Amino acid sequence: MPILSIMILLPLLAGAALLFIPGEEGARAALARTIALGTTLVMFVLGLILWIGFDNSTAAFQYQENVPLFAPYFSWALGIDGISLVLIMLSVFLMPICILASWESIKTRVPEYMAAFLLMEALMIGVFAATDLFLFYVMFEGGLIPMYLIIGIWGGVERIYASYKFFLYTLLGSVLMLLAMMYMVSVAGTTDIPTLLTYDFSETAQTWLWLAFFASFAVKMPMWPVHTWLPDAHVQAPTAGSVILAGVLLKMGGYGFIRFSLPMFPDASVDLTWLVWGLSMVAVVYTSLVALVQTDMKKLIAYSSVAHMAFVTVGLFGFNAQAIEGSIVVMLSHGLVSGALFLCVGVVYDRLHTREIAKYGGVANVMPRYAIFFLLFTMAGVGLPGTSGFVGEFMVMLGAFQASTWAVFIICTGIILGAAYMLYLYRRVAFGVITNDAVRTMKDLSLREYATLVPIAIAVLWMGIAPNIFIDPVRAPVERIVARLAAAQAPQQVVTMNPNLRPVAAAPAPISEGTAH
Repeated sequence: MPILSIMILLPLLAGAALLFIPGEEGARAALARTIALGTTLVMFVLGLILWIGFDNSTAAFQYQENVPLFAPYFSWALGIDGISLVLIMLSVFLMPICILASWESIKTRVPEYMAAFLLMEALMIGVFAATDLFLFYVMFEGGLIPMYLIIGIWGGVERIYASYKFFLYTLLGSVLMLLAMMYMVSVAGTTDIPTLLTYDFSETAQTWLWLAFFASFAVKMPMWPVHTWLPDAHVQAPTAGSVILAGVLLKMGGYGFIRFSLPMFPDASVDLTWLVWGLSMVAVVYTSLVALVQTDMKKLIAYSSVAHMAFVTVGLFGFNAQAIEGSIVVMLSHGLVSGALFLCVGVVYDRLHTREIAKYGGVANVMPRYAIFFLLFTMAGVGLPGTSGFVGEFMVMLGAFQASTWAVFIICTGIILGAAYMLYLYRRVAFGVITNDAVRTMKDLSLREYATLVPIAIAVLWMGIAPNIFIDPVRAPVERIVARLAAAQAPQQVVTMNPNLRPVAAAPAPISEGTAH
């Protein structure tokens, strides 16, 4: 069964059908919500089927499909390894929650709104499942369109400015990546990603290709200093838009580093580690300090996302299995925790229609159940042991420590600052005396809101207590990446030990099953 094609085409067809629902506006909206929720739940079941049938022991791409469309330059080629699997699962897990979160808050153009989310789900899965270079690019850039529409149509007061800024930042960086892809195909003679993973580009070419891809992935994550589009996009986006933006779309940048930069350009990755680490360390400290002075809850969480994604880049360029696996866990954890925090902001925003922290205070007195969930996700964001946040950050620090003690010292400073701004946020919102009469009338969580928060709470605790369930699928592909990087590091280590020796070309990395040299 071509399950990956089904997972891409099903939400596309359902989204298209939503645009042609006949009848009155109210009936169309109700039917659109039901169809969207049903489709996303089916997608989650298909994701579970992927997980159950996946073989964790191999780094080879599984569930492969290949239909040549414009051979040899473009094919409908799909397949997943363990890294793709866990990110697809994150996507299909969060999407039904986004639909539920929008159930009552979105009242205009509901069918179009739900269609945009279904289109986004198809494109997100396409990004993580594509094994053709240009198919990946189409899916990667296509995801800009539905998010642009979601922010621009259903966003806040300054939604037009935020949507244009989001679109232009992310598009401009990707133009360089497209040029790099065209060069890669002209040299390697193929668009097949598994083949390119073992192709050896010249060192000079690797440097320019790495920088071209970096221009796109750094903006998408986003890394400092090209992060300024993110706070505006989060503040103006509807709640569900912020959830999927922080939960999945930011992870495409990290996925790009893992899929392309590290294994395809290993020499350049080793040579330019200083650039990534330098930007990441600045981001951890700077954006944490900026988060401390925010007065808008969404903007504070947005800046915290930049700091957390800096942990990802530090781990990825630690060049050992522990650090890279930790980075992937941080991506998964951040997708869950940041999404949950935006949902928590959405819950109180629906009641008070403001995100200003000063307007709250004493919320725990009238919404004790909400305060418990908010506290859990705050602690997970801080990295409390027993939650998903601790596992990934601890693994990244252990792995990065093998490369640089100073870098770990600086990112530990970011953890302390993270605890400061998250606990400061929680204290100002949940604790204290109620000073705003509107807060006294706020009702605790509804059944629908429980349905959005409980699954994420279970996943956060599950990942914190039994992380191997999420780490096992990524071990084999991470080992393949580390082997490629080790071969690139070997000549440099020879020169360091004896500068009078000429570098000897590293032996080619072992060819894993399902790939060709």
